[in-house]
Amino acid sequence: MRSCRGEPVDRPPVWLMRQAGRYLPEYRAARAGVSFLDACRDVERAVEISLQPLRLVGTEAVILFSDIFVPVLGMGVDLDFRPGPVIAKPLRTLEDVEAISVPDPQESVPYVFAILRRLRAELEAEAVPLLGFAGAPFTLAAYLVEGKGSKDFGALKRMMYREPAVLRALLERLEEMTVGYLNAQIDAGAQAVQLFDTWAGLLGPADYVEWILPSHQTIARRLARDRAPLILYVNGGGHVLDPMIESGADVLSLDWRVDLAAAARHIGRRASVQGNLDPCALAAPPERIAAWVRELAAGGRAARGHVLNLGHGCLPETPVEGVRAFTAAARALA
Repeated sequence: MRSCRGEPVDRPPVWLMRQAGRYLPEYRAARAGVSFLDACRDVERAVEISLQPLRLVGTEAVILFSDIFVPVLGMGVDLDFRPGPVIAKPLRTLEDVEAISVPDPQESVPYVFAILRRLRAELEAEAVPLLGFAGAPFTLAAYLVEGKGSKDFGALKRMMYREPAVLRALLERLEEMTVGYLNAQIDAGAQAVQLFDTWAGLLGPADYVEWILPSHQTIARRLARDRAPLILYVNGGGHVLDPMIESGADVLSLDWRVDLAAAARHIGRRASVQGNLDPCALAAPPERIAAWVRELAAGGRAARGHVLNLGHGCLPETPVEGVRAFTAAARALA
């Protein structure tokens, strides 16, 4: 929490995006015979999965086990995971957009907040911070318009250029949902929240400033950031670092394609940084991982704070010993 706020620390803390995932045998056991969405709804199971990385690989924060599409379930969208999100009826017209609602998240997905309250109670004695998260409006819109994952999200970009009013209406609804959802997570005990904009890197700088930056700024402005710092992650976003700085986020999470040291120098006191080891690098020998951690820690010093993390989510084929080497190397920096 001190690193997020730019306060003095003896070393950078460490956690991993997608840290409770298929690379852990214990996760696979907890998920056996249960669909992904059912696991997200099962309070006991989700609490167990959320805590696994803390107990098994030595992370220093716990992030809620869930998915960016969980709150969308309450908006009247028919979706399933196969294994990624698949939308039964993609949103392509203004009528489609107007048909979706912005519910009270406490009523539409109450289990999310029950999980957070349980986790906060479990972690309080250990002073381990609890993180919440949400998908950013543009990334959610990418799937809702396209209908499923894509390399270029052509349907979304065609809408952006041909029917901008439809996309703006969708982004406004998703923005409202995201603000309410993250503030409800903070009320339930989340001590920091991360906004995942996985597909924002699809846009060039000018389009990013027009279509994405305003949502980030609105969310940052309307969140209870006095109680929970905001971490912003943009995958493939090295070319939009300057507008990311203007988002108002407390921490900028960078992928592995960004030179962390150069970015930290550029950002300076304006925000903390998070990242940014290539997830595939966790397959390397422990001594090589330790060397990379030392390099990242040295590079991150130029920013006001640094949280060690990967540059994207932990992959299913990641060796558990690589994750342990990463977290152990971070703790050895003290």
